[in-house]
Amino acid sequence: MNSMRARRQSGFTLLEVLVATTIMGLAVVGLVSLLSGTLRNAARLTDYDRATILAKRKMDELLVERLIPRFVPVQGVWNEQATGSIPVAWKAMVRPFDVPPGFGPGTAVLDRVELTVYWHDGAERERTFTLEGFRRGVLGPADADAMKAGAGANP
Repeated sequence: MNSMRARRQSGFTLLEVLVATTIMGLAVVGLVSLLSGTLRNAARLTDYDRATILAKRKMDELLVERLIPRFVPVQGVWNEQATGSIPVAWKAMVRPFDVPPGFGPGTAVLDRVELTVYWHDGAERERTFTLEGFRRGVLGPADADAMKAGAGANP
């Protein structure tokens, strides 16, 4: 009986170690593949979040700036320090949104500011989104003439 106990050794057999290693290897491969997909999604969201923050700031500037002419597209590009070295551009247009009948120079109107932001993701696909803002304004002579000539028609 003692000799039988002496022959038994504690520990794992080679087969048990191989099975455990295989199971761990499969688990690690599965986790790494999930992690890489998560990192790709996080990077894409980071680009989108950055573009959203920049767009909100630009919209605030456009809503406050009264010297932007109506019906004239304005555009620009943010510097790479602000965008994290991703090229991000914007385009905006101001148009009267709500104009009373019989309008003319000096008429109070509600202006619609439309801002579109463009950038490229890691796959070089162009991403875009549009923000709208509204502000009060007063029609100038050139605005009233442009609206009567048909420039104020929404596309």
